[in-house]
Amino acid sequence: MAERLESLKAGIISAISLSLAFLITSLVNTMVLVQYFPTLATLYTSINFPWWLSGGIAALSGFLFGVTYRYIIRTDQNPQLKSGAVLAFGLVRGLTQINSTQNIIPDLVQAGESILWFAMGAIALDTAIQIRWVKPFPSTNDREQLN
Repeated sequence: MAERLESLKAGIISAISLSLAFLITSLVNTMVLVQYFPTLATLYTSINFPWWLSGGIAALSGFLFGVTYRYIIRTDQNPQLKSGAVLAFGLVRGLTQINSTQNIIPDLVQAGESILWFAMGAIALDTAIQIRWVKPFPSTNDREQLN
């Protein structure tokens, strides 16, 4: 039960982190990118049902990432493992948004945003683990030593 509680905490921290990243990127898209780069006009967002739905999906994705990331990294200090988890989640989410339209640039911006979101989630979780808000999942070697 203690491990499930730690996973729940990791999921909540990551969900909050991705929700904030979603909010920030939505604001940057609407207030900066769309204003100065006309080719990115499709990134304009208004606060409506699809925007709230996208935010909810980002939060759910963040929760699932947080739970999974805690199990992936365990107590290891392997930067390739950490960046691989971020890229796996970011690319899966980002590449699914690419359409076969004439202007692919907005889709590539959104794919980059997805990677940024999960990187922010990983940073939040790594920080939470360092300050002991969340306990890392014990690696196989740690469990064998306990038994």
